[in-house]
Amino acid sequence: MLLATVTALITLSCDRQQRPSNESAVERAGGSLVSKDAFDKMEKATGHRVYVPVYSHVYHMQDNVYNLTNTLSIRNTDDAGELYITAAKYYDTKGKLVRDYVDQTVRLPPLATLEYIIGVNDTTGGSGANFIVEWMSDKTVSEPIIECVMIGTQSQQGVSFISVGKNLY
Repeated sequence: MLLATVTALITLSCDRQQRPSNESAVERAGGSLVSKDAFDKMEKATGHRVYVPVYSHVYHMQDNVYNLTNTLSIRNTDDAGELYITAAKYYDTKGKLVRDYVDQTVRLPPLATLEYIIGVNDTTGGSGANFIVEWMSDKTVSEPIIECVMIGTQSQQGVSFISVGKNLY
């Protein structure tokens, strides 16, 4: 009985490294998915490619690792215009693509926020991971705020910080 209880607790506490659902993130943001055909027909007025540093862990006291939960946050700062998110690609420390969170263009309404979460036990990115986020709009809009929030809590310690995206073009 004790063995069954311990096994159940271990199984329930394991962090599964499944690909997060793009649909659930879009739902939380109040956005919608846009078909490739509809997006291709749109007139594009502006857009950017943004690099966002991400730390799935940081080092402390020599080589000890402190794992972090990461939240990529894409905030539409325009109060009237929509954004279209075409990519949110997650790369590891060596520059290898780990996963693309956007498999279909996402329409992000005015003032809405789209978030993708990397769990604390998903260390595939490493300490030098990054996101490349691509967005477009069919009219001139204010630039979105794209950043990653990292947070970790272990024992009685807590650490949190953000990294801000940098426009590549």
